[in-house]
Amino acid sequence: MHPGDVSGAVPSQNDALERAILELLAERRAGATICPSEAARAVGGDEDDGWRDLMEPARDAARRLVAEGLVEITQGGEVVDPATLRGPIRIRRRCIGEEAAVAFESLTPGVKRTPDGGSE
Repeated sequence: MHPGDVSGAVPSQNDALERAILELLAERRAGATICPSEAARAVGGDEDDGWRDLMEPARDAARRLVAEGLVEITQGGEVVDPATLRGPIRIRRRCIGEEAAVAFESLTPGVKRTPDGGSE
């Protein structure tokens, strides 16, 4: 279990959710957000309700990525503290310097970036 993970997800599932979040964000323009359900569906599939069991693990994955400085969690367009959030959330890439961009890209190999921060 990753530090701070209370979801009970197994490590490979945690890694898959983190990777899904980063890949989904890499496919969008800078500043765009995703819902944790998108990552849950990417890992758990769309066909049945299996993805629903991944909702809390997906939120936990987003919290870990916040701790790594790669993403922000928002509610109503405002950044919120992951430790105190309740209710629906959105996840977006953290817009900071070149060092974070390099780290983000190293975690999403093969995704070609466009000048506006999106991908092709």
